[in-house]
Amino acid sequence: MASLLILKTGSTYPTIRQTFGDFEDWFLRHLEGAANLVVRDVTREGPPDSVTDWLGVVVTGSPAMVTERAAWSEQTAAWLREAVGQGVPVLGVCYGHQLLAHAFGGRVGFREQGRESGTFQIGLNTDGERDPLLGQLPAGFSAHLTHAQSVLELPAEATLLARSDGEPHQAFRIGQHAWGVQFHPEFDERIMKGYLETQASDLEGEGQDPVALLANVRQTPQATSLLQRFADYARSRDSA
Repeated sequence: MASLLILKTGSTYPTIRQTFGDFEDWFLRHLEGAANLVVRDVTREGPPDSVTDWLGVVVTGSPAMVTERAAWSEQTAAWLREAVGQGVPVLGVCYGHQLLAHAFGGRVGFREQGRESGTFQIGLNTDGERDPLLGQLPAGFSAHLTHAQSVLELPAEATLLARSDGEPHQAFRIGQHAWGVQFHPEFDERIMKGYLETQASDLEGEGQDPVALLANVRQTPQATSLLQRFADYARSRDSA
């Protein structure tokens, strides 16, 4: 039976890792039982040799920046291009979202307004409401975010699906089976609060109010449901 592949693109802050585990653990909690799961740390091993042996592929967030163009990152971008070309379902989250856009010719860079961290409202556009994956979500829903870089320009072939007040490219689709989401469906409110507490001095230095951001953190069940929905979608494609 084919497995769902999680491409790990780094590790979280040490203090958060000690309390809540690392990136892959958060995805595994939501996907356990949804499919056979394989984790691959591309920062150490690079991507797998095969792109077609997988039920689907999830790409995690990262402390790295896509614009650094690290060798492992560029190798993974090329691998993702091939996977998408072969029709493998892909879900890129945060760094994975940006890497997917970069892989197809989009432009990634730092946000002029500084880091976006906290719980914010995401809105689907008309294409998002019709999308086979995101279209099952409400037209507006809350999601956790933490990122310093964004997709500044979408790839020419991308379909924009969602935006927020602070981020015009919250979600997009490439082709029929590959998605990027800037928000973090794998976060729960404890992890989001941990990020805001860890980043408090940096946020203050950018003129932001970490106390207010912490007070606004709330549960995001609709955003979290995206992970199970993606696993279901990949499984349905595999059995078709």
